[in-house]
Amino acid sequence: MDTNTDTARQAEAAAWRERDLAVVWHPCTQMKEHPGTLPLVPIRRGRGAWLEGVDGVRYLDAVSSWWTNLFGHAEPRIAEAIAAQARELEHVIYAGFSHAPGLALAEALLAQAPPGLSRVFYGDNGSAAVEIALKMSFHSHANRGEPGRTRFIALGNGYHGETIGALSMGDIPLYRRVYAPLLLEPLFAPSPDAYEAEPGESAEACALRRADELAAIFEAHPGQVSALILEPLVQCAGGMRMHHPAYLRRAREICDAHGAHLIADEIAVGFGRTGTLFACEQAGVSPDFLCLSKGLTGGFLPMSAVLTTAAVYEAFLDDSRERAFLHSHSYTGNPLGCAAALASLAIFDSDDVLARNRGTAARMAALAAPLAAHPNVADVRQTGMILAIELAADGRGKTPFPAADRRGLRAYRHAIERGVVLRPLGDILYWMPPYCVGEEELMHLAAVTTSAIEEATRA
Repeated sequence: MDTNTDTARQAEAAAWRERDLAVVWHPCTQMKEHPGTLPLVPIRRGRGAWLEGVDGVRYLDAVSSWWTNLFGHAEPRIAEAIAAQARELEHVIYAGFSHAPGLALAEALLAQAPPGLSRVFYGDNGSAAVEIALKMSFHSHANRGEPGRTRFIALGNGYHGETIGALSMGDIPLYRRVYAPLLLEPLFAPSPDAYEAEPGESAEACALRRADELAAIFEAHPGQVSALILEPLVQCAGGMRMHHPAYLRRAREICDAHGAHLIADEIAVGFGRTGTLFACEQAGVSPDFLCLSKGLTGGFLPMSAVLTTAAVYEAFLDDSRERAFLHSHSYTGNPLGCAAALASLAIFDSDDVLARNRGTAARMAALAAPLAAHPNVADVRQTGMILAIELAADGRGKTPFPAADRRGLRAYRHAIERGVVLRPLGDILYWMPPYCVGEEELMHLAAVTTSAIEEATRA
């Protein structure tokens, strides 16, 4: 890049930022921090694991653009599938109508989902999927003569979205506290988070101990619980906290014993993130509801799907309209989203993605292993293609930094200046790259993460 071009692009980026900050309200952001504390990065295009800024600077997308992108930006097979579908049918009302990509996607999802799931209901995004599952659970119990099942159990430190019902099931104060007067009041069970294990306690033992506490909550509320909702294996927005699959197995048994549904929120962890196509597979369980979004379309379009059982579906079949599930979204079953999702699923087969991911995950583990020795690293943990590094004032004692220090933000700023998107969760840095990430990119990611930790933890 010559000097004149570089200067022109920087000027264009500066003008873009000014225009943007005059009219746009960005998500999950204290806008007062722009443009000073938190840099706004205008992006022109994406290719593979990289984003390119308006100023020409390239950024390694280590967080898959909020965990949505699976195979890289502008993946040509998905892009072409969307373009081809757009030339035929962009959208049609899905009440009383059907179309080929919607039908084909439902069949494809059910063919690969945990056994026992037999129906697909489409939504617009992850929060919508959770809302759908919560309403379906309660309504199906009511239709079967149990209207008293009005309570839900969720896990401490969990996150399920930002709409009122979904937010109600979350336990992260940063998101929940201000809206508390508006929210449902679930019963919160202690998280099986292995980071919180007692001294000498294994991850599995911790999971089983927490499962016993879950059972006690069910026992204290007989006949009142509609469903348990959880994020299988990894609580992502809660800090990439991870738990043993034994918890899922016991949770399934406990729900069955008490006549409650199990809702698996795999919005973030589905489609290969944990090493298997769906995280529930690692526990050998089938939920009553499987919520999917984010990677469903390979990161191209907003869309979600809720998979459920014949028993749930049949509870709504009746001559009475009141017993029907009268929930809808204008863009339910959007053909463009379905086409993208079908192309994404096809890539899993054609490229043997899960096998390749196992090699990538092993390389991620090897590159991150030295970080565990840092005095301000309390934990390096990994499940499949998700790896997290927890920073602390005292790594050995797990004593956190004061929240006001914002060490994670310091790491983020350091990394973005070096061409890596390393967006933290508090003081937890994580890697969740697109599956196309290569060796040189991983080495760059590890080097920048190492220097970012040094910058973030110095006095």
